[in-house]
Amino acid sequence: MKKYLDYLWPLIGLVAVIWSVDLLWDKLKTEALTNEAVAAQLEQAGLWDAVKIVATGIGQKIALIPPAAFFHAGLATLVAYAALAWYDRIALLHLHREKGISWAYISLCSFVTYALSHNIGASVFSGGMVRYRAYHAKGLTAAEIAVLVALCSFTFAFGTILLMGLVLIGEPQILRPLHRLSDWFGIGDKQARLIGFGLLAFCVLYTIGAWLRFKPLKIGSFELVYPRLPIVARQYLAAPLELMGAAGIIYFALPEQGNPGFFIVLGAFLISFSAGLLSQVPGGVGVMEAVFLAVMPGVPAPAVFAALLVWRMFYLIIPLVISLPIVLAFERDQLRKALAHETQMKAQEQAAAKAAALHIDKPE
Repeated sequence: MKKYLDYLWPLIGLVAVIWSVDLLWDKLKTEALTNEAVAAQLEQAGLWDAVKIVATGIGQKIALIPPAAFFHAGLATLVAYAALAWYDRIALLHLHREKGISWAYISLCSFVTYALSHNIGASVFSGGMVRYRAYHAKGLTAAEIAVLVALCSFTFAFGTILLMGLVLIGEPQILRPLHRLSDWFGIGDKQARLIGFGLLAFCVLYTIGAWLRFKPLKIGSFELVYPRLPIVARQYLAAPLELMGAAGIIYFALPEQGNPGFFIVLGAFLISFSAGLLSQVPGGVGVMEAVFLAVMPGVPAPAVFAALLVWRMFYLIIPLVISLPIVLAFERDQLRKALAHETQMKAQEQAAAKAAALHIDKPE
């Protein structure tokens, strides 16, 4: 089964990309055709020339974004990545392993982990190799790191469920445009609100479990402890903060005219980002854009695409560029320590061998 799944997920990702790019191109081209001059150019243009014409329109939208919007987008990015570092800190507090691990170390580990996983794919790096290397160096066992990864992932999911519940109760009409993608998404406002209340009910039940202090789940020698109220309280703060920071990048990059407001942008981000993660496509390329455009039909497609490009630059590309030297420096330091340890062990072995030889050669 695992062998087939190894081929199935990449295939699903490829289909999602093709489907999303097709939807995206149709949306952008339709938007461009509303301009008579551009429409005349597209009629005479081949595929490559048409792509350049549409790309020029998007570039013009990016150029219209004021410097203040870029500044605010940068601040929103810092908020998002600070909250992601808080995810790791919360997990370490849950494991009672926070002592001896500084905030700076946690922040760097979290930053590199998410910078790589968001770009390369969550299934490759998120909570895996990067965290294992970093926290194993601080003495955490493989089982503890697995719990840390799982709790960080759950904190993100918990924040998505909490905020999506609030969005669906406050703005149930946000799901209406999704029926254009598929009839499966034809959900009315009443049903959307019921879904929202159901999502919030899950959050309440999770909190009640912490309040009642459910007993740990024991599997052999492994013990899985239910998060206590202080941990859950931190999750209620950290998870929404990260998601609102990430959505804020897009909100600030959108034009004021036609901007539906932060709550709608937040809902569109939650739906599109979740769809991108489920598609297993690195960075949700194509999938996120297609869903975001479907959720916000009232905003010009080039403006939405330009805002998402700004989001990718601040949330994905810049962190990736910064994280690579950090990874190289960490691995270099670990290699240096390993070589020093190996040299020390060899020296001790040689000293022990010399001592043994002297003892043998010493006359009785």
